[in-house]
Amino acid sequence: DFIRQWTLLNPVEKNDSRVPKAWDITTGGVTALGDTIVVAIIDDGVGRHDDLVGNLWINHKEIPGDGIDNDGNGFIDDYYGWNSQNNNDLIFTDERHGTAIAGIVGAKGNNNLGVTGINWNVKLMIIDMGNITEANALRAYSYVYEMRKLYNESNGQRGAFIVVTNSSWGIDFGKAKDAPIWCDFYDKLGSIGILNCVASVNRNIDIDIEGDLPTTCTSEYLIGITNINRTNEKNNDASFGKKSIDLGAYGQRAFTTTSNNRYAEFVGTSSATPHVVGAIALAY
Repeated sequence: DFIRQWTLLNPVEKNDSRVPKAWDITTGGVTALGDTIVVAIIDDGVGRHDDLVGNLWINHKEIPGDGIDNDGNGFIDDYYGWNSQNNNDLIFTDERHGTAIAGIVGAKGNNNLGVTGINWNVKLMIIDMGNITEANALRAYSYVYEMRKLYNESNGQRGAFIVVTNSSWGIDFGKAKDAPIWCDFYDKLGSIGILNCVASVNRNIDIDIEGDLPTTCTSEYLIGITNINRTNEKNNDASFGKKSIDLGAYGQRAFTTTSNNRYAEFVGTSSATPHVVGAIALAY
């Protein structure tokens, strides 16, 4: 079904991400220095989709179900990822939203099945954050921080080489001044090597004035993304803001993985954001 993935290759309007040209250079997976590239998807879990399972990250330094923090990262039994609300690794919720995002970033490529992600090969670290609150956001990002920090400190023996996070959610009309700890955490993530892509609100508003969290946080390591359509124009129900929106990406009716091991179109800034995340991972 690659022919349906117009956001990657659009022979009609000619507006697309030019991803096939990048695939002539690399299809993802590992850096030149041998680091396995990991993308952290903070959302509502993922499905055991046939086009995703080969690229899902596993913490091989952890022994599942033994009640012990085997890798010393501060989290017990985080084998498949992390459910930051329930403090376990129950991330296989088969929710449409998280599954669609994972497919855009890294559905397995060239496997004669369904679709391909921007990365044919990449490791997708799934973090189920639960309800969208500042506390839950900080818990989810803390897992990402600790895993990359552990990787850096152990010279790659433990943890994960997380290069970018995907957050296709937020608090509409939220103000950065009301969430200083949350906003400052992006600098903390950036200091150890992690970029963070966030979806702006699906409303035709200027978020510099109206507000949106976390998009209006001012960290240099935060990339705010809005949604553009097949004609390279901002979608009518997507937000804007000269200070807070860094770029627009294709997010209108992207064809990707979905729940129940199926494929479907996925729309909005939630769809645009993983296109940027996938490009960042591929660049590594």
